[in-house]
Amino acid sequence: MTISLWCVLTAGLLPYVAIAAAKAGPGFDNHLPRAWLATLTGWRARAYAAHLNGFEAFPLFAVAVLVAHYTGAPQGKVDTLALIFVGTRFLYLIAYLTDFATLRTILWLISIITTVRIFVAGG
Repeated sequence: MTISLWCVLTAGLLPYVAIAAAKAGPGFDNHLPRAWLATLTGWRARAYAAHLNGFEAFPLFAVAVLVAHYTGAPQGKVDTLALIFVGTRFLYLIAYLTDFATLRTILWLISIITTVRIFVAGG
């Protein structure tokens, strides 16, 4: 398997890191988890928001990697871009948790641009 395909797996798991952070500590209600999550504030609320955003970003990235493979894009380029995507999404999560909003937005933009570059790499 290629590095970029491993990155798809990694990117797919990152939202679970975010939700684990949101649920960490006392008070989590597993009987009504979504209602409990709606009551969160501070860094836990941001972790939940990062969780949701991770699932929003993931499908386009995964499809971009598959399109790049299908179109025969240069593997080294796709792998590098996929690593950049995963790295920026990890830093995005940290920026979200620590409330660095401007940095978070910049990292989000880099990840979107990187995804588009992966998608068109075979063209």
